[in-house]
Amino acid sequence: MRFSVTVGAVGEGRDPRGLAELARVVEDSGWDALFLEDYLVYQGDASQPTYDPWICLAAIATATERIRIGTTVTPLPRRHPWKVAAECVALDQLSNGRLILGVGIGDPGDPFMPAVGQRVLAEMLDEGLELIDRLWTGQPVSAAGKHYRLDGVRLMAPAVQRPRVPIWVGGNFLVPAVRRRIVRWDGSCAYKGTTAAPRQITPRDVRELLAEARPGFEVKVSGGDPGAFAEAGAAWWGRWIPPLRVEDTLALVRQGPPKI
Repeated sequence: MRFSVTVGAVGEGRDPRGLAELARVVEDSGWDALFLEDYLVYQGDASQPTYDPWICLAAIATATERIRIGTTVTPLPRRHPWKVAAECVALDQLSNGRLILGVGIGDPGDPFMPAVGQRVLAEMLDEGLELIDRLWTGQPVSAAGKHYRLDGVRLMAPAVQRPRVPIWVGGNFLVPAVRRRIVRWDGSCAYKGTTAAPRQITPRDVRELLAEARPGFEVKVSGGDPGAFAEAGAAWWGRWIPPLRVEDTLALVRQGPPKI
């Protein structure tokens, strides 16, 4: 099992320079990844300064050598999928193949999300993911979907990772459509229950999800007993650190990952 830290690019010491410094501590303390939440205005406290996570990831990539980096999660309907595809290639090159793209439909309170319902956001997510996957092949892509249209465009720059940068999907995996989306791709960073009433994922949940997925599929969990999750087949256990004072964040990171 590998272990990750997730933070938001928000608040004291979490600008691009501060996150690069934090990433070095994450790497030196034995963690295996640093993931960023993808907000432009932080949903927990909109009064706090929030920094573009993709610029911060570039700073993190250049400050580290070993740890995986990525988003958990990017609300893909808020972005043009071809822009995300190109940014992922650049970050994968910059990090020498360490990027993971986590995606979801986005939070209802995000002021920059399209003013549409969850069903439409889900359609945009699915359509956008298919476009990203096709664009990463380097072949010409034409599409006339419900939400996106392309006419023979081609992204020539390749990612380092093959067959692609791993795509992890978030959301409530108790929803059948979300679960189908999760197992279609490369990994799960999903939660259980609603954001208003979350429930702890169990080792049994992990085993059942892996039974539905393709070989090599990775499950990331948080909370609970890391050892029990490792026995169930989870590949990652993550710790989320809310916006704190710099010294408090560093103290938590320096404790290192759990011992199992």
